[in-house]
Amino acid sequence: MPGFDTLLVANRGEIACRVIRGARALGLRTVAVHSDADADAPHVRQADAAVRIGPGPARDSYLSIDAILAACRGSGAQAVHPGYGFLSESAAFARACRGAGVTFVGPPPEAIEALGNKSAAKRLAQRLGVPCLPGYAGDAQDLDTLLGQAARVGAPMMIKAAAGGGGRGMRRCDDVGDAPALRALLRAAHDEARAAFGDGSLLLERLLEGARHVEVQVFADAHGGCVHLGERDCSSQRRHQKVLEEAPAPGVSGELRARMGAAAVRLALEVGYVGAGTVEFLLEDDGAFHFLEMNTRLQVEHPVTEAVTGLDLVQWQLRIARGEPLPLAQHEVRIDGHAIEARLCAEDPYADFAPQTGTIAAWRMPSGEGVRVDHGLAPRASVPPFYDSMLAKVIAHGPDRETARTRLLAALRATRVAGLATNRDWLCAALGAEPFVAGALSTAWLSRAAAGWTAPRPDARWLAAAAGLRLARAARAHGPLARFASTGRRDSVVSLATDGRSRTIRLAYAHDGPIEAEVDGLRHTIEPLADDGCEAALRVDGLRVPVMLADRPDGGWFDAFGMSAGFDDRTDAPPAAAGTEAGGDVASRIHGAVARVAVALGDRVERGDLLVTVEAMKMEHRFEAPVAGTVLEVTVAAGQQVAPGRLMVRIAPGATS
Repeated sequence: MPGFDTLLVANRGEIACRVIRGARALGLRTVAVHSDADADAPHVRQADAAVRIGPGPARDSYLSIDAILAACRGSGAQAVHPGYGFLSESAAFARACRGAGVTFVGPPPEAIEALGNKSAAKRLAQRLGVPCLPGYAGDAQDLDTLLGQAARVGAPMMIKAAAGGGGRGMRRCDDVGDAPALRALLRAAHDEARAAFGDGSLLLERLLEGARHVEVQVFADAHGGCVHLGERDCSSQRRHQKVLEEAPAPGVSGELRARMGAAAVRLALEVGYVGAGTVEFLLEDDGAFHFLEMNTRLQVEHPVTEAVTGLDLVQWQLRIARGEPLPLAQHEVRIDGHAIEARLCAEDPYADFAPQTGTIAAWRMPSGEGVRVDHGLAPRASVPPFYDSMLAKVIAHGPDRETARTRLLAALRATRVAGLATNRDWLCAALGAEPFVAGALSTAWLSRAAAGWTAPRPDARWLAAAAGLRLARAARAHGPLARFASTGRRDSVVSLATDGRSRTIRLAYAHDGPIEAEVDGLRHTIEPLADDGCEAALRVDGLRVPVMLADRPDGGWFDAFGMSAGFDDRTDAPPAAAGTEAGGDVASRIHGAVARVAVALGDRVERGDLLVTVEAMKMEHRFEAPVAGTVLEVTVAAGQQVAPGRLMVRIAPGATS
C-alpha cells in the first residue's frame, strides 16, 4: 500500500490552503508550489516548504507537469494533491505521477479517462442503465454528422465540450432547422473547447427546461468499497457556472437520495474508481434524473457536504490515497441540517461580469455561528489576471435551510473588499430573491431573476459618509488646528464621482463637533467614532454604522450601508472637454489575452457585431460594436495581452448600407 509523509499541493489560493490544513491535521509535511505571481501568497507561507515552478501564466507554471514533478523530486514529496482545476482531472498528469513513483491523490488515470470525457462517460452510463438525456455522444465529429444528429435530437438543445466543463464550449440551440445559425454555434463551441481544453470534440444533449442541477458526492477506496455522501443542489448558475451551492438539495426525499446515490456508486465501481468524485444529474420535478457527467476530483462546493456530514473530505482523500479503507459504511453516513455556499469573485456583475484584477487595498471576511470562510488572500492581496476570479467561499450551516440562508446573507453583508469590484451585492440579491427563498430552483431561475437587476447607486447618505470620513482623516493627519477657524466653523466643497457621475458635497465643521454634509439638497450629520485607517465606525444621522474606506489622494473605495463602490475625487479636476465621447472606440475593460479578432480594417459592422474576444480568468469575453459604421483601426492581434482602457477597435459611426 502506498505510504507518504510529504505532500506537494499542486494548486494555489484557497484550495491550496484548505489542503495544507487537512494534511497538517494528519501530521504530513506539506510543500507548496507557486508561480512568480504567487511568490508571497498565503499558501506559500503556510506550507512547510515552497518551490517556484514558473512565471505567472498557468500554462507555464501550474499546468506544467514537468515543473510539478521536478518540484516533487527537489522537495522529497512522495505524493501530490492536485486540488481542483489545473491538472486535477488530467489523466496524463496522474499517469506521469505513477511513472515517477509519486502517489496521485485522486483516481487512477484509467478512471479519469473513462469518466473525464463527457461523451465516453455518457456511453458508459447508458451501458450501466443509468438514465441519460437523449442526445449524441459519438466519436464522429464532422460537421455533417453533427448537423444530422442535431436534427434528430431536436430543440431546445445544448452543445457541450466533451473534454471539459465550467461553461466553456457550451452553446444553446433553440432552432435546429436554422442550418447557418447552427453551424455558427457548432463552430464557436468547437473553437472555444479546443482553446480551453486542447480538444474541440462536442456532444449534443436535449435541453430540459426547468430542471435542476443536482450532484452526488461519492468516495471509493482501493479495496472495492464505495459510498455516497448525499447530494448538493447547484442549480443557481449564471452562464452555466455555479454561484450558490447547497446541501442537501431542497425537496429531495430519502428514497430519491438513495436512488441517485446508488446510480452514482454503480458508475464509480464500474471503472475501478478511487478517491473523491462527483456525479452530476439533471433532476426533474417528478423525481426523474438524468446523468450529465462525472467530475473526477474534489469540487469547489465540497464544504457544504462537510458541513452537513461533519466529515473532512480532504482527510478522507489523503487516507484513501495512503491505502486505508473508507472510514464509514453507507449506513453510517448522516445528514445534519442544511448548508449553503456562495462564491465571492473579483468580477463586476453589472458590467457583463468583467473580471477585476489589481490590488485589494483592504478586506475583511465574516465570522459567526455556523459561518465558515475559505480563502487564500494575503493581508494586502493582489489579484493577477492569470487565474480564476474566485476570491473566497463563504459557507453557512444551520439546522434548516432558512437559518443557513439568513446566516449566509448576514455573513456576506459583513464581508468587505475594498479596491476591486466583487459580486458580493449581487450574491446578496440572489439570496434574497423570491425563487431562492422559496427553494423554487432550476438552472434557469437565476438568469431570469437577475435580468432586471441593476447596480446599486451611491445615494446622498453614502456620499456624505465617504466625504465626512475623508475629512476627519485629513484633519487627524494635519493636527488639531486643521479644523479650526476664527468663527469656530469652516466650510468646504468637494466633488466625488461614482459610476461616471460627479456629485457635489458641501461640508461644514468645527474642531469639536460633528460634520454637516449636504448632498443633492439633503443634509446629513456625520460623527466619526472610531477609525483604524481602514475600518471605521460612524454615526450617520444618529445611526451607528460600520464602514470601510481605502483612501488615496485622488479617490478611494468605500463600503457602507450594504454597498461597495469606488470613487474619484474631482474637486480640483478641470472640467471635461466637450465632444470627448468615445463614440465608436472599443477599449478593453479587463486584463486578458486577445483570443480572436473578428474584424479587419475597412469592414462594415452593425451595432452588436462581434469585434474581439478576450480571454481572462478562464472565460472568454465578447466585445461588440457599440455603433454601426466602418472599422477605422484595429490595434490588437490574437494572443496579445491587453489591460483595462486599451483601445482595440475604432469605428467611424455611420450607416452601413
